[in-house]
Amino acid sequence: MDFAPTEEQTAAQALAAQIFGDLSTHERLAGAGTGTDTELWKELCAAGLTAAVEEIGLLGLVLLLEEQGRTTAQVPFAASCVYGLLAVAGHGTDEQRERLLPPLRDGTAVATGAFPARGGIRADGEGRLSGSMPYVPWLRDAGLVLAADSDRGLWIVRTADPGVATEPVETTAPWSAARLVLDGAPGERLGDAGAYEAVLAASRTAFAGLQAGVCAGSLARAVAHTNTRQQFGRPLSTKQAVLLRAADAHMDTEAIRVTAYEAAWRYDMGLPYGPQALTAAWWASEAGKRVVHAGQHLHGGTGADLDHPVHRHFLWGRQLDAYLGCGSEVLQEIGQSLVKEGPE
Repeated sequence: MDFAPTEEQTAAQALAAQIFGDLSTHERLAGAGTGTDTELWKELCAAGLTAAVEEIGLLGLVLLLEEQGRTTAQVPFAASCVYGLLAVAGHGTDEQRERLLPPLRDGTAVATGAFPARGGIRADGEGRLSGSMPYVPWLRDAGLVLAADSDRGLWIVRTADPGVATEPVETTAPWSAARLVLDGAPGERLGDAGAYEAVLAASRTAFAGLQAGVCAGSLARAVAHTNTRQQFGRPLSTKQAVLLRAADAHMDTEAIRVTAYEAAWRYDMGLPYGPQALTAAWWASEAGKRVVHAGQHLHGGTGADLDHPVHRHFLWGRQLDAYLGCGSEVLQEIGQSLVKEGPE
């Protein structure tokens, strides 16, 4: 396995780091509230970073999402790419790709996913969908929703169609989320019977990459704080307990990163990647939770300030912990897959 990024992936990551670093500032994030930074989204799309995902693959997307996570930039980058671009490119018909991909590439269309399937949405024989999902990230921005029914079939739903209602909700992280309510809404089928599992695995990998960035950003803030904050005439970073807590957080962050890289690399190579995606999701949930807690604790009393930038990393880390299955749920899935496969 060679996780070394290609020249194209490296260039895209550098561009993403520059745009996120320049525009996703604390002041802009505070001004956005729980909504999306629309100007930042336009800048990312104008730079061609959304369209580039088809060329640089899932590993390239993971690298870009790391940069988003470092700054907790409030844009629907992960959702639109994994539930829109990659899902349609990988599982759509020629006609669907020709029709749906151009607006997703330039960002004029935003997609999200009603994932994972929890039996809340049902499809009848005519492709009419009914049911609800309590929250869907970035739904307030989306024109397209990739919905999974109770039989794990995939359907494209347009939020402007009759029978589709969205109700804004607030989640732990400011992800411009909303409740999705379907009442006989028309659905467009996407992919075959195996498409749901493939898209879920890809989305878990992508959001694990986002978590790696969130954790790296939290840890970087903690390191900067403990290097400058003094106690009894010495920086906090010289305390053994602080050093060990930061070192554990660093190792956890690296574990999230490398497992996400492996799953994404296998996806791009056309190799089985389901177990690797579950492994990345487990690390993102369990280790991610530890890292963002450590980042906040290492700030001492400052970490309790809800307006401090490190608190945003804490909120994102906790939201990502729960989004596609918390650690215990993912661990159960890993166990079930091992039982199903049996001994080699």
